[in-house]
Amino acid sequence: MTDAHAEAATAAEAADGAGAGTRSGSGSGSGSGSGSAERRRRAPAGAAVLREDVTEAIRAAVLEELAAVGYARTSIEGVARRAGVGKTAVYRRWRGKLHLVLDIVSALAVQGLPAPDTGSLETDLRLLYEFTSRALRHPVASQIIPDLQAEAARNPEIDEALRKAVRSGQESVALRIVAAAVERGELRRGLDEDLALDLITGPLYWRTVILRQPRLPKSHLPTLTRATTAALKSL
Repeated sequence: MTDAHAEAATAAEAADGAGAGTRSGSGSGSGSGSGSAERRRRAPAGAAVLREDVTEAIRAAVLEELAAVGYARTSIEGVARRAGVGKTAVYRRWRGKLHLVLDIVSALAVQGLPAPDTGSLETDLRLLYEFTSRALRHPVASQIIPDLQAEAARNPEIDEALRKAVRSGQESVALRIVAAAVERGELRRGLDEDLALDLITGPLYWRTVILRQPRLPKSHLPTLTRATTAALKSL
């Protein structure tokens, strides 16, 4: 167990595990002691303080577990063990494995990618491809995404969450690049935005996620950038 996980375990026991209700005090008294006791008495029965560091330790453990064993073999027990917490710490936050994984996948859409703004369509696309390629080369992403895609074919909830995570993150950045190029006069107004999004995002995902070839030749991204730029200008 790493130091971070050990700290998470301690936090889980202290914050999540101690939960709730009132604690016995020393009886009557005044000053800070009685004030503290009064605050404890006002705490709602059954309430637990969900520490953010524990939550983040669990999120990280989910990604590690998915990468190591895949969705089908991922378990709450395995996640808790990797995070260094008890199962109850996980169940206080998520109802089960499906909701836990859906939450992690959905969070990817919120994080998104940085939106380049270099003043040129071609250089914006080049930076976007470099960011995306680097993210998809990460061992965790390269293992988790294909596995979740396979699971999505059997599970509509995972399918919806995965579509949202991938589409929302890419769409917001790609369409901002297109909009900026339109304003500069590099692309025409009224172009088909859905087709533009396909042209920008499709080729790289095809190569890295579908064909699973994350290690691209050095010339690939520059060539892809020039080809995509020309294709967008033809719309």
